[in-house]
Amino acid sequence: MVKVLVISLSFILLSVAAFSQKADDIIGKYHLPNKIDVEIYKIDDKYFGKIIRLNDFEDGQTLDINNSDEAKQNTPILGMEIIKNLEFDSQNKQWINGSMYGAEKGITFDLKITEYRKNEIEVVGSKYLFWKTLIWKAI
Repeated sequence: MVKVLVISLSFILLSVAAFSQKADDIIGKYHLPNKIDVEIYKIDDKYFGKIIRLNDFEDGQTLDINNSDEAKQNTPILGMEIIKNLEFDSQNKQWINGSMYGAEKGITFDLKITEYRKNEIEVVGSKYLFWKTLIWKAI
């Protein structure tokens, strides 16, 4: 009986550990629904992301033509850091307080990652009262 109890408890603990999210889990490369690929990396205790591939983004857009700052409209978007300052909330197991620049509309919005799964992450972008949840696929 004790052996069965120990095995059951061990299984439960291993299951919980397998599904718990750790801060660095999101580090990697992802394919976004708008056809770009980004790489998420860590600097100090925050997470950032840059565009690493365009995949015929917006029918071939390669410059930041939709930026409201005219001086930045000739900036190449390949290599651009578009995700900034995500922080891991260890209590809620989410990455919060970040921002993301959307080159297709030329706007910056709030960003958080609500869930990490082995092959994808669930991302929520918001601006004012509007929000959208997307799935980014791991590359």
